[in-house]
Amino acid sequence: MKLSQFRFNLPPNLIASYPPKNRDESRLMVLHRKDKTIEHRIFKDVLEYFKDGDVFVLNNTKVFPARLYGEKEKTGAKIEVFLLRELNRESRLWDVLVDPARKIRIGNKLYFGEDESLVAEVIDNTTSRGRTLRFLFDGPYEEFKKTIQTLGKTPLPKIHDRPVEPEDAERYQTIFAKHEGAIAAPTAGMHFSRELMKRLELIGVSFAEITLHAGMGNFRNIEVEDLTKHKMDSEEMFLTDENAIIINDAKDRRSNVVAIGTTTMKALETAVNINGRVKPINQWTNKFIFPPYEFNLADAMVTNFHLPKSPMMMQVAAFADYDFLMKAYKEAVAQKYRFFTYGDAMLIL
Repeated sequence: MKLSQFRFNLPPNLIASYPPKNRDESRLMVLHRKDKTIEHRIFKDVLEYFKDGDVFVLNNTKVFPARLYGEKEKTGAKIEVFLLRELNRESRLWDVLVDPARKIRIGNKLYFGEDESLVAEVIDNTTSRGRTLRFLFDGPYEEFKKTIQTLGKTPLPKIHDRPVEPEDAERYQTIFAKHEGAIAAPTAGMHFSRELMKRLELIGVSFAEITLHAGMGNFRNIEVEDLTKHKMDSEEMFLTDENAIIINDAKDRRSNVVAIGTTTMKALETAVNINGRVKPINQWTNKFIFPPYEFNLADAMVTNFHLPKSPMMMQVAAFADYDFLMKAYKEAVAQKYRFFTYGDAMLIL
């Protein structure tokens, strides 16, 4: 398939820049793949579609405050640094994006915080992602991370074009977030409230957890028309023995395995073996899923409404059926569903 096939008209006012009042009260569009029918519900109605023994697989990654604002030495020029990946814990080395990039050279020092409590030095300008910084911090690692937490801002995607607010620290995060490392939230999981998860447990639904630290590759523009030539950034992922057993037991019982979000689906498809079962895993994945693709494990998925020409939209098209998804997106626009980060949800059965 071609990049241009994933264009659609999305009015800017349908991109949700603020979360709904209650997590589980977003709208829910339900897609039935067998008969190509669509229902319009509320997210907490999701429990009506599942039964005792079914398993929801959640991505328990935790978003860290990856956006830092500082100044360049001597000139005092304002600099934004977006932390992408920790390269070396002992050396305080990080892969980062810098804006404006043209002003930054190797050897430049950057200062963060009103009291300049954090200093970084640019040591490499040639990485594929941007820059490598060394933070000049003499204290223990825990103190360094605390400083990052204090100075950093929630990395809300810039398309929302609004200041980050205190509420975002909690709402741009799932309630089951555990393992810090993502710079983008697994947004499908943000619809789950504690009350809804308890109600799902009461009808016999179990939860398995997988960790995939969502990275910047989800937001980079795809530059090639031929999708087979696009290379995704690698993302770190983990699946424990205990969680692999929960997922495999559900498959053995012929119960439903439900992938909550595109990051979870990507992780499951990375961890699955030729027998359609998952194995414990601790590795990096750059899997890029687009139509046509034969899925090996999940029976259903929950996802948000994604931006045109995005890798997430392509993965969902592969699972739902391209023509059916394009029909659903057209209906979503007509019915004024909310798209992207804080938007509404889709359940694909």
